[in-house]
Amino acid sequence: MSKKCIVLGVTGGIAAYKAADLCSKLAQKSYDVHVIMTSSAQELVRPRTFLTLSQNPVITSLWAEPDWRPGHVALAERADLLVIAPCTANFIGKFTHGIADDALTTYALTHSGKVLLAPAMNPKMWRNAAVQANVAILKERGVEFAGPASGHVACGDEGVGRMSEPDDILRRIEALFCLPER
Repeated sequence: MSKKCIVLGVTGGIAAYKAADLCSKLAQKSYDVHVIMTSSAQELVRPRTFLTLSQNPVITSLWAEPDWRPGHVALAERADLLVIAPCTANFIGKFTHGIADDALTTYALTHSGKVLLAPAMNPKMWRNAAVQANVAILKERGVEFAGPASGHVACGDEGVGRMSEPDDILRRIEALFCLPER
């Protein structure tokens, strides 16, 4: 049996540091992990961290392709699961409405397998009607969610919006691999 291929999208939420832990846990479980980072995520965690943990090149731009075939298209053909952790309100909005303006959103729109989002944002943002409408649309389309959790967030607020812990996301990923294809 071949290793399951997971694309880990990392967006610019402060919880990006938790994505490194998730990447490490996935690699330790022998998943083939490929990371795509937004430019905002790169302000918080360096691509080399994910290169070292995943032992695969990290995609950070649509314009840095070493091959004739765009990496996001080739990756989409073999990926079993797309996980976005942390998943910001910005990504949720773009993904919901088909906006592809960076490597991660472009990849997400080419991915045809299962998708798991791990939201991470200020509780007021999470409660915003536009975010909730986008989440409802994505759920209707079959997108899965891990969290968000309740608790203290980086800005000092309390409430629902905190990214789920990497172990909880890992359990959700493993459960998704046990579900039949839609």
